[in-house]
Amino acid sequence: MRVLLQRVKAGSVETGGREVGRIGCGLVALFGAGKGDCEEDAAYLARKTAALRIFTDENGKMNRSVLDVGGSVLVVSQFTLYADTRRGNRPGFDQAADAETANRLYEYYTACLREAGVPVQTGVFQAEMLVYIENDGPVTLLLESPMR
Repeated sequence: MRVLLQRVKAGSVETGGREVGRIGCGLVALFGAGKGDCEEDAAYLARKTAALRIFTDENGKMNRSVLDVGGSVLVVSQFTLYADTRRGNRPGFDQAADAETANRLYEYYTACLREAGVPVQTGVFQAEMLVYIENDGPVTLLLESPMR
C-alpha cells in the first residue's frame, strides 16, 4: 500500500463540477492499494499519517504531527501510484488492487484516521476528480506499508 502525503496550506477536490471535500492546513493523502494489501497495511499507514512529524514547531523544525497542529487530511484514491513505467510509454497497472479491494481499504484507511482523531475529507472513489493542492514547503513524502 502506498500513500503519497503532501503537507498543505489548503486542499480540495471536485467531481462532476461540485466540490466534495475541502481542508485548510493539513495533509493531502493520495492513496493507492496494491495486490496483496490488507487492513493491517491500511491501519499502519493511517497511524503513520496521523503521527508523522512534518509540521514545523516554533523553532522551524519539523517536529509536529497533523494532530499536533489541529490539521485535517484530504484522502484521494489514486491507483496510478502503482503504475509500472519500466517498459514502453504506456504505464501498466497490474500491481494495483482490484477496485472492490481498493475501495474497501480506502474506506478502512479513512476510518482509521478518524479513529485516531484526525478530521478527514475525501474524494469520490473511482471518480474523475480535480484535486487542488496548495503544497506547503513543499513537503511531499511517500509512505509504504512494511508488508511490501
